[in-house]
Amino acid sequence: MSYIHNVNLTDAPFYFAYKRKNDKPDYYEGTFHAHQGLELLIIHEGTGTLIVEQKSYTLAPGMICIFQPYQLHHVQVELSPDTPFIRSIVHYEPTLYEGYLERWPSLLAFYKHIHMGSLTESCIYTAEEAEPLDYLLRSWEQTLPSMSKSDYYEEFSLFLIAFLRAFRPMWEQRQKSSSAKTPLRLPHQAERILEWLQLHYKEPLRLEQMASELHLSPHHLSHLFKACTGSSISDYIAAKKIQQAILLLTSSNFSISRIGEEIGLTNSSYFCKLFKSQLGITPHQYRKQFRSKRYPMPT
Repeated sequence: MSYIHNVNLTDAPFYFAYKRKNDKPDYYEGTFHAHQGLELLIIHEGTGTLIVEQKSYTLAPGMICIFQPYQLHHVQVELSPDTPFIRSIVHYEPTLYEGYLERWPSLLAFYKHIHMGSLTESCIYTAEEAEPLDYLLRSWEQTLPSMSKSDYYEEFSLFLIAFLRAFRPMWEQRQKSSSAKTPLRLPHQAERILEWLQLHYKEPLRLEQMASELHLSPHHLSHLFKACTGSSISDYIAAKKIQQAILLLTSSNFSISRIGEEIGLTNSSYFCKLFKSQLGITPHQYRKQFRSKRYPMPT
């Protein structure tokens, strides 16, 4: 089922995983999800498709993706012992480390851009150029077990600075070339459906109308979306609504009922029930914990 995944990056200053491997088809179940903080995903091996909001990318070694805070994304992987999914993850709350970069204005500007800016693409393909990043990731993996918890913030900030310095020229070069050359992103059959849902997710789902406007039969539409994303249309809409609700809970003073109306749920009780089913707490509890800087852990 689609959901919003919340990582407690306030109590734990970062999340890091180096070359995490999955090779059993029943082990890895991708789904549309979003989370607090910024995630950098580095692909070492894998076959499949990654969807970020309404864009899709073909998985490939050397691929690096940026998932901004509460940005819906989904990875659909073709797994077998011969084709494992191996990736590294650097996941952190940007506001916790911004102060460490103040002495490097240019790097700080890049740091803020990938956190809050409008990115031309969410993923780039680096191939052999990613070796410096892999060296940094491998070195950090070896250092982390012996590190004192009291040093985590400082040491991770130093790692992050080194990582961003190596990553920035790769990212900026690919972003410039993507507008002038063949797009790095490959077409995906579900993109037209996702674009339609982006415009209409606040409305009651009318499959017949949706199918008619997309020139597909209702059955083919549902089957196609499930096959391409691993998610049902209704589950995706639920995740999209909750994603927007979280943004409003954390960035506005709207009442809970007003937020429900803003995402197309005029029944406040149903909105609270849906929110709790996805996150394990009510919208009011989420806002209260966010404002007290105690983010909810995943259910």
